[in-house]
Amino acid sequence: MRLDKFLGDHNVGTRKQIKEYVKNGRCSVNGTPVKKADIHIDENADVIAFDGIELTFSKFHYYMLYKPDGVVSATTDGRNKTVLDLLKDENVKGLNPAGRLDIDTVGLLLLTDDGGLIHRLLSPKKHVDKTYEVHLEKELSDEDISELESGVDIGDKKDNGDPYLTMQARVIRKENDDKGNPVVHLIIHEGRFHQVKRMMEAVGNKVVFLKRVTFGPLFLDETLLPGQYRPLTENELKELGVE
Repeated sequence: MRLDKFLGDHNVGTRKQIKEYVKNGRCSVNGTPVKKADIHIDENADVIAFDGIELTFSKFHYYMLYKPDGVVSATTDGRNKTVLDLLKDENVKGLNPAGRLDIDTVGLLLLTDDGGLIHRLLSPKKHVDKTYEVHLEKELSDEDISELESGVDIGDKKDNGDPYLTMQARVIRKENDDKGNPVVHLIIHEGRFHQVKRMMEAVGNKVVFLKRVTFGPLFLDETLLPGQYRPLTENELKELGVE
């Protein structure tokens, strides 16, 4: 890899700026200052430092985002702010959200350029659990919960025209919110369009607020504020099976 590309991937600056920085002796390779930004390095073996700080090479990047309301889970959008716009201080080239949250849904969103991981997490065969904190218009009855957990008709059809029921889910009652709205945790492992909202509508209820709190082994970092993000920790990467 060229040194200027390596430094660019670490958001050191534009290619023009990097050329000037290297020329001024701010970068070293294996402890030796270098003066040319277009030299080739071994990003897996060489020790690259900028202003005395060692930079490590990562083939892929992984970020946990607390998605806020009003932001779309897309890489580009002509009208609305996207989740990539929130990572403006990072090199977002190649980053994609692993799955989507509706524009008015908040909470945990994984952003990565690791396409293999995204595929594994979203594959229907993997049955990756997702937990949603659901604030409702009214209380769910025991019968409602039984229906939701065994599968409900949300309007999707099989090829033969029969209803395509949702897969088995789990509902956990929580304390009411500060407005008095009933709250449940809904655990599902599908990702159909507006699924949580449609499931609640299927039992005659309405979602007033929706927040994803887990995705597979990941738990939303509650120290993050809406719109904030951080890289995944080593333990979180291990939980995801990332070497």
